Amino acid sequence: MIEIKTSPISDGEFNRGVFAKCDIKKGELLHEAPVISYPNEQHQYVEQTLLGDYAFEYGIGQSAILLGYGMLFNHSYEPNAIYEINFKNRTFDFFAFTDIKAGDEILINYNGDVDDKELLWFDQE
Repeated sequence: MIEIKTSPISDGEFNRGVFAKCDIKKGELLHEAPVISYPNEQHQYVEQTLLGDYAFEYGIGQSAILLGYGMLFNHSYEPNAIYEINFKNRTFDFFAFTDIKAGDEILINYNGDVDDKELLWFDQE
């Protein structure tokens, strides 16, 4: 259903993104990314590494690194996918927010809410 390819919108070291291999209907589950969580007090150490740019808030007083394809979804203020934290399964579950065509890059809003247009750290520079 999804694959990793070179992204035209990413200017990071690896320029990767998540793409649809087939048409995906709105609401369809795209990916369940397992979580490695850690207390926020340890985030200062994670921020000193490349992983600092990939950490997610994970409940009260916790941050998380996502496994699988979880950290490879690129950002858009007009996303075609959303994620929900599944604390029971310790995963971030990614769903199609709109119908997605085969070949389209799958994008999420890093702010966590599809309507949140607050500038992120990399847009404030």
